Amino acid sequence: MLQDQTFLRAPGPTPIPDRVKHAMNQPMIGHRSPSFAKLFADTSERLKPIFGTSQPIYTLTASGTAALEAAVTNTIAKGEKVIVVVAGAFGDRFANVCEHNGYNTHRLEIEWGRSVTCEELKSTLEEHKDAKAVLLTYNETSTGVMHPIQQLSQTVHQHSDALVLVDGVSCIGGVPGNMDQWNLDVLVTGSQKAMMLPPGLSFVALSKRAEAKLEEGNPSFYLNIKAYQKQLENSMPPYTPAVSLIQGLQEVSKMMEEETIEHVFNRHQIMKDMTRAGIKALGLPLLANEEDASPTVTSVRETDQFKPDELRSLLSKQFGLTLAGGQKELKGKIFRIGHMGYCSPADVLTTLSMIEIGLQQLGVDIELGAGVKAAQEVYVKHV
Repeated sequence: MLQDQTFLRAPGPTPIPDRVKHAMNQPMIGHRSPSFAKLFADTSERLKPIFGTSQPIYTLTASGTAALEAAVTNTIAKGEKVIVVVAGAFGDRFANVCEHNGYNTHRLEIEWGRSVTCEELKSTLEEHKDAKAVLLTYNETSTGVMHPIQQLSQTVHQHSDALVLVDGVSCIGGVPGNMDQWNLDVLVTGSQKAMMLPPGLSFVALSKRAEAKLEEGNPSFYLNIKAYQKQLENSMPPYTPAVSLIQGLQEVSKMMEEETIEHVFNRHQIMKDMTRAGIKALGLPLLANEEDASPTVTSVRETDQFKPDELRSLLSKQFGLTLAGGQKELKGKIFRIGHMGYCSPADVLTTLSMIEIGLQQLGVDIELGAGVKAAQEVYVKHV
């Protein structure tokens, strides 16, 4: 293998397009200069269609976890009750954020590998009528499960006055946000997943209903959305931003507009179908069922013929291929394939081919080419 050749197929960080690299390599500009104000105003507007909202988008120089914390602490008074759906490691993180910040947190625990149902959520809402917010993970990165956010939001609004706070870190930019249409009150994402940027930025959008709750929140100094709200009027963030990342964000937004956002979403669906067809053709078990499967990450279970971490290590050494392992209770039991952001059907075919070789070298009884062929057959149906 070429020493400098790598294939990053983890569910974040994801590869960076050359166009975006060049944009981030522009000369540094002052973050209080008119040129930056113009850049920041432009990117703030270009984000709105990606989130599916006419509301402002607040850009934080921080990771997605900071956006989760901002979502909670700005819109919910300390000590109030929240319901958190926990169906994986990142639902667990959302709950941990609430518990750390002193909220009365009820965890709706769901088996890892499936989505929460509207009936389960309705039952929980009826038991906890005093809940002020329901926290949902749109795409659970640790399992490759996508929750039915539109239907879940409708359930919350039908049976309570609670806010709907959504973690979209590992999917926004690859799947529809439709924040306004689905009545989501807070939607957040991060830069290093489907948004095709390095880690370091996160984004928060609030509905008018959530904005009205800002006076009741108890945010930290840095994550106080009211400060971002005030400065956005001047096309500035309140604190020093990651200027180069925002230059890259402008280029990312242009790339999505050129492809069209509908085609971006369709491409992710095709890659999901190709990946799942290829894995099934190799006789490997998938963690998520067809209905719950994520368009941005696919999780594959171990069998008695191979250990996921052993396969990952082999592929990393032999090809420079990076796949992700399992987290927490799934550690060592699955491997995860990221197919989001700057990723194409050609990348899926290459990844499946390398996985086939690795499996055969580990003694797994597969037919070389079977997975690639199945993925090819999916692809040709769409062209």
